[in-house]
Amino acid sequence: MIKTLQSEAKLPTEYGVFQMMAFAEHPDDEMPILVLQSHKKPKNNVYPLRIHSECVTGDLFHSQKCDCGKQLDFALKYIAERGGLLIYLRQEGRGIGIINKLKAYQLQEDGLDTAEANITLGLPTDARTYEDVLDILSYLNIQKVELLTNNPDKVSVFENSSIQLRSRIPIIIPEQPENKEYLQTKKTFFKHLL
Repeated sequence: MIKTLQSEAKLPTEYGVFQMMAFAEHPDDEMPILVLQSHKKPKNNVYPLRIHSECVTGDLFHSQKCDCGKQLDFALKYIAERGGLLIYLRQEGRGIGIINKLKAYQLQEDGLDTAEANITLGLPTDARTYEDVLDILSYLNIQKVELLTNNPDKVSVFENSSIQLRSRIPIIIPEQPENKEYLQTKKTFFKHLL
Protein backbone atom coordinates (compact mmCIF):
# COMPACT_ATOMS: atom_id res chain seq x y z
CA MET A 1 0.00 0.00 0.00
CA ILE A 2 1.54 3.29 -1.14
CA LYS A 3 1.35 5.93 1.57
CA THR A 4 3.98 8.53 0.80
CA LEU A 5 4.96 10.79 -2.07
CA GLN A 6 8.60 11.10 -1.04
CA SER A 7 9.71 13.72 -3.55
CA GLU A 8 9.14 15.06 -7.05
CA ALA A 9 10.85 17.23 -9.64
CA LYS A 10 10.70 18.18 -13.29
CA LEU A 11 12.75 15.84 -15.50
CA PRO A 12 13.61 16.91 -19.06
CA THR A 13 14.50 13.88 -21.20
CA GLU A 14 15.25 13.12 -24.83
CA TYR A 15 11.58 12.08 -25.16
CA GLY A 16 10.05 15.17 -23.52
CA VAL A 17 9.50 16.78 -20.14
CA PHE A 18 8.13 14.67 -17.30
CA GLN A 19 7.29 15.21 -13.66
CA MET A 20 9.23 12.49 -11.83
CA MET A 21 7.80 11.31 -8.52
CA ALA A 22 8.96 8.78 -5.94
CA PHE A 23 6.28 6.84 -4.04
CA ALA A 24 6.81 4.41 -1.16
CA GLU A 25 5.09 2.86 1.82
CA HIS A 26 7.65 4.41 4.19
CA PRO A 27 9.23 7.88 3.85
CA ASP A 28 12.78 6.49 4.18
CA ASP A 29 12.39 3.72 1.57
CA GLU A 30 15.42 3.86 -0.74
CA MET A 31 13.82 1.77 -3.51
CA PRO A 32 10.65 3.73 -4.27
CA ILE A 33 8.25 3.22 -7.13
CA LEU A 34 9.05 5.87 -9.73
CA VAL A 35 6.44 7.70 -11.78
CA LEU A 36 7.12 9.77 -14.86
CA GLN A 37 4.10 11.88 -15.80
CA SER A 38 4.12 13.85 -19.02
CA HIS A 39 3.55 17.58 -18.81
CA LYS A 40 1.16 17.25 -21.77
CA LYS A 41 -2.55 16.90 -21.05
CA PRO A 42 -3.96 13.67 -22.51
CA LYS A 43 -6.91 13.73 -24.87
CA ASN A 44 -10.32 13.43 -23.11
CA ASN A 45 -8.54 12.81 -19.78
CA VAL A 46 -7.72 9.24 -20.87
CA TYR A 47 -4.15 8.73 -19.72
CA PRO A 48 -1.81 6.48 -21.66
CA LEU A 49 -0.21 4.31 -18.98
CA ARG A 50 2.77 1.99 -19.01
CA ILE A 51 3.27 -0.23 -15.96
CA HIS A 52 6.93 -1.19 -16.31
CA SER A 53 8.78 -3.57 -14.02
CA GLU A 54 12.41 -2.75 -13.45
CA CYS A 55 14.87 -4.56 -15.74
CA VAL A 56 18.42 -3.38 -15.07
CA THR A 57 19.84 -5.59 -17.82
CA GLY A 58 17.40 -4.41 -20.48
CA ASP A 59 16.51 -0.87 -19.40
CA LEU A 60 19.99 0.26 -18.40
CA PHE A 61 22.43 -1.98 -20.25
CA HIS A 62 20.27 -2.63 -23.36
CA SER A 63 20.47 -6.42 -23.10
CA GLN A 64 19.34 -8.25 -26.22
CA LYS A 65 18.09 -11.20 -24.11
CA CYS A 66 14.76 -9.41 -23.54
CA ASP A 67 12.59 -6.68 -25.05
CA CYS A 68 12.22 -4.65 -21.83
CA GLY A 69 14.45 -1.71 -22.74
CA LYS A 70 12.83 -1.34 -26.16
CA GLN A 71 9.37 -1.46 -24.56
CA LEU A 72 10.45 1.25 -22.13
CA ASP A 73 11.69 3.44 -25.00
CA PHE A 74 8.46 2.91 -26.95
CA ALA A 75 6.34 3.79 -23.93
CA LEU A 76 8.28 6.94 -23.02
CA LYS A 77 8.02 8.24 -26.59
CA TYR A 78 4.31 7.44 -26.75
CA ILE A 79 3.56 9.06 -23.39
CA ALA A 80 5.67 12.15 -24.10
CA GLU A 81 3.79 12.74 -27.36
CA ARG A 82 0.27 12.14 -26.05
CA GLY A 83 0.40 12.85 -22.31
CA GLY A 84 0.14 10.10 -19.74
CA LEU A 85 2.46 8.38 -17.34
CA LEU A 86 4.85 5.53 -16.73
CA ILE A 87 4.87 3.70 -13.39
CA TYR A 88 8.25 2.04 -12.84
CA LEU A 89 7.87 -0.80 -10.34
CA ARG A 90 10.96 -2.08 -8.52
CA GLN A 91 10.35 -5.74 -9.37
CA GLU A 92 13.56 -6.83 -11.07
CA GLY A 93 13.48 -10.17 -12.86
CA ARG A 94 9.72 -10.67 -12.53
CA GLY A 95 10.12 -10.04 -8.81
CA ILE A 96 13.04 -12.40 -8.06
CA GLY A 97 15.79 -9.75 -7.90
CA ILE A 98 18.95 -9.19 -9.90
CA ILE A 99 21.06 -11.93 -8.25
CA ASN A 100 18.47 -14.63 -8.90
CA LYS A 101 17.93 -13.23 -12.37
CA LEU A 102 21.62 -13.73 -13.16
CA LYS A 103 21.41 -17.28 -11.78
CA ALA A 104 18.42 -17.87 -14.07
CA TYR A 105 20.43 -16.48 -16.99
CA GLN A 106 23.12 -19.09 -16.26
CA LEU A 107 20.51 -21.84 -16.43
CA GLN A 108 19.17 -20.38 -19.67
CA GLU A 109 22.65 -20.71 -21.15
CA ASP A 110 22.28 -24.45 -20.47
CA GLY A 111 19.03 -24.58 -22.46
CA LEU A 112 16.25 -23.81 -19.99
CA ASP A 113 13.67 -21.15 -20.80
CA THR A 114 12.81 -18.27 -18.45
CA ALA A 115 10.05 -20.12 -16.60
CA GLU A 116 12.00 -23.40 -16.33
CA ALA A 117 15.03 -21.58 -14.93
CA ASN A 118 12.97 -19.95 -12.16
CA ILE A 119 11.32 -23.25 -11.29
CA THR A 120 14.72 -24.99 -11.15
CA LEU A 121 15.89 -22.31 -8.70
CA GLY A 122 12.79 -22.93 -6.55
CA LEU A 123 11.40 -19.51 -7.40
CA PRO A 124 8.01 -18.42 -8.72
CA THR A 125 7.82 -17.93 -12.47
CA ASP A 126 6.38 -14.45 -11.88
CA ALA A 127 6.30 -12.88 -8.41
CA ARG A 128 5.22 -9.41 -9.48
CA THR A 129 2.22 -7.58 -8.03
CA TYR A 130 0.44 -4.51 -9.34
CA GLU A 131 -1.88 -3.30 -6.57
CA ASP A 132 0.29 -0.23 -5.90
CA VAL A 133 -0.53 1.01 -9.40
CA LEU A 134 -4.16 1.57 -8.41
CA ASP A 135 -3.11 3.47 -5.27
CA ILE A 136 -0.82 5.75 -7.27
CA LEU A 137 -3.44 6.42 -9.95
CA SER A 138 -5.99 7.26 -7.25
CA TYR A 139 -3.50 9.57 -5.53
CA LEU A 140 -2.96 11.37 -8.86
CA ASN A 141 -6.73 11.51 -9.42
CA ILE A 142 -6.47 9.58 -12.69
CA GLN A 143 -9.72 7.80 -13.48
CA LYS A 144 -9.36 6.61 -17.10
CA VAL A 145 -6.38 4.93 -18.74
CA GLU A 146 -5.31 3.21 -21.91
CA LEU A 147 -2.73 0.60 -21.03
CA LEU A 148 0.46 0.06 -23.05
CA THR A 149 1.06 -3.64 -22.51
CA ASN A 150 1.07 -7.15 -23.91
CA ASN A 151 0.68 -8.69 -20.44
CA PRO A 152 -2.81 -9.96 -19.52
CA ASP A 153 -1.91 -9.82 -15.80
CA LYS A 154 -1.54 -6.06 -16.06
CA VAL A 155 -4.89 -5.78 -17.83
CA SER A 156 -6.59 -7.77 -15.04
CA VAL A 157 -5.42 -5.23 -12.43
CA PHE A 158 -8.26 -2.95 -13.51
CA GLU A 159 -11.05 -5.53 -13.13
CA ASN A 160 -13.33 -4.50 -10.26
CA SER A 161 -11.41 -1.27 -9.74
CA SER A 162 -12.71 2.30 -9.82
CA ILE A 163 -10.24 3.16 -12.59
CA GLN A 164 -11.59 2.61 -16.09
CA LEU A 165 -9.41 0.74 -18.56
CA ARG A 166 -10.53 2.21 -21.89
CA SER A 167 -8.21 0.23 -24.17
CA ARG A 168 -5.03 -1.80 -24.45
CA ILE A 169 -2.25 -0.59 -26.73
CA PRO A 170 0.07 -3.42 -27.78
CA ILE A 171 3.82 -2.88 -27.76
CA ILE A 172 5.23 -4.99 -30.55
CA ILE A 173 9.03 -5.14 -30.63
CA PRO A 174 10.69 -7.06 -33.48
CA GLU A 175 12.43 -10.14 -32.18
CA GLN A 176 16.20 -10.53 -32.25
CA PRO A 177 18.10 -13.83 -32.48
CA GLU A 178 19.10 -13.38 -28.81
CA ASN A 179 15.52 -12.99 -27.53
CA LYS A 180 13.52 -15.22 -29.87
CA GLU A 181 13.09 -18.02 -27.30
CA TYR A 182 12.38 -15.51 -24.52
CA LEU A 183 9.55 -13.95 -26.53
CA GLN A 184 8.20 -17.40 -27.39
CA THR A 185 8.08 -18.27 -23.67
CA LYS A 186 6.28 -15.00 -22.95
CA LYS A 187 3.69 -15.95 -25.56
CA THR A 188 3.19 -19.64 -24.73
CA PHE A 189 3.84 -19.85 -20.98
CA PHE A 190 2.90 -16.37 -19.76
CA LYS A 191 0.15 -15.86 -22.40
CA HIS A 192 1.38 -12.44 -23.45
CA LEU A 193 -0.59 -10.93 -26.30
CA LEU A 194 2.17 -10.84 -28.91
